[in-house]
Amino acid sequence: MRFDTLQQWLDWQETLHPRKIDLSLERVAAVADTLGLRECAPVTVVVGGTNGKGTVATIVSALLKGLGFRVGLYTSPHLLRYNERVVIDGSPASDTDLCRAFAAVDMARGNRPLTYFEFGTLGAGWLFREKRVDFQVLEVGLGGRLDAVNVWDADVAAITCVDLDHQAWLGNDREQIGREKAGIMRAGRPVALGEETPPASVLDAALGLGAPISRLGRDYSLEPDGGEWRWCWAGTPKRLELGADARDHLSGARGRNAATALAVLHLLGLHEQLTPDALRVGLSASPPARLQRLPGNPEWLLDVAHNPQSAHELAGWLAAHPVSGPVAAIVALMADKERGPIFEALRGRADVWFPIDIPSTRALPARVLAQELEALTGSPVAVAENPDAAIAAASAAAGPDGRVVVFGSFMTVQAVLESLYAMEPRMVSG
Repeated sequence: MRFDTLQQWLDWQETLHPRKIDLSLERVAAVADTLGLRECAPVTVVVGGTNGKGTVATIVSALLKGLGFRVGLYTSPHLLRYNERVVIDGSPASDTDLCRAFAAVDMARGNRPLTYFEFGTLGAGWLFREKRVDFQVLEVGLGGRLDAVNVWDADVAAITCVDLDHQAWLGNDREQIGREKAGIMRAGRPVALGEETPPASVLDAALGLGAPISRLGRDYSLEPDGGEWRWCWAGTPKRLELGADARDHLSGARGRNAATALAVLHLLGLHEQLTPDALRVGLSASPPARLQRLPGNPEWLLDVAHNPQSAHELAGWLAAHPVSGPVAAIVALMADKERGPIFEALRGRADVWFPIDIPSTRALPARVLAQELEALTGSPVAVAENPDAAIAAASAAAGPDGRVVVFGSFMTVQAVLESLYAMEPRMVSG
């Protein structure tokens, strides 16, 4: 084995390829076939989309686990530990298992310079096969057509939504981006579409492949029904007993994502097996930092919103869940994001802003972001020297009855979470 520890493997993988992102399937497919990962693969669900794909993948995995299946879940990126990316039966993979998986990939790759994401994707697939999972649920990292996850043929695919993000790689409008997302479809295999009006490029791709589509709002829905919820598939309603907490938990985009996850179970032919307990547990599953509340004084809200669509969802949630005290926002964004629409969506939702620097060459410097925030929001802005300083300042600004919102990217939430964890581990882990 080349290395002894997981961190050594990860540090080395960062240097193996000259570019962090190199969208191509040739290298990944060659290594996957050397490892035999596409022969007799587990039943595969591939989830793509601009926003919500991690949530759909997590719920699908939880529903399948609730039915008694052995399930591998692969998502990205992680927040505190790399192991979060590779989950088997609800538990993150161990360092030892990941090191063994990486050693197998390293041996099979020859001289091929895999990217960090490609290496990790192949490692997850190797581990899922070794652990003999019944299903592997794979979240697309970027786009779809050329993403490493797409070396596997999806038995069922899901595309949550298509919106503007990562335009440098995927295209400058929804139609172009939709073509990339649609690349996870396979001929004759079903697809769940998690928006009512997907781009024509997605629908055309499905038609050309003969891939049966099920569309949110037309073929399926999940809506409140008195004190419970009503699931509707192909015009046939079914009342679900999900409990008192479901109304708040399934509002907005979360409800649409839950509906799409249920559609995947239907397309797998497993919907009739879902018990009330499996539904309650499965539909309450959520990846971290998606409108994640950390109770306290003040309350903390962590969300990885980083594009206009997700910013609108965050703004809607804040409007629907007001607090009696001030709202302080800690934010950092990548320089390639459309910041104007993001802050326009959140105008008036924060009383004071704290831009921070995060350890990424792609991130916009905090002082530049502060100038834009002052112009775009009209609210007070104060640059924090580091996440610890931002936490202290934002907590003081929000006060015991307020809320601190952390958003802008996975790396933003990660930086703040690491500082919060160092200060009070029980707050984060609980």
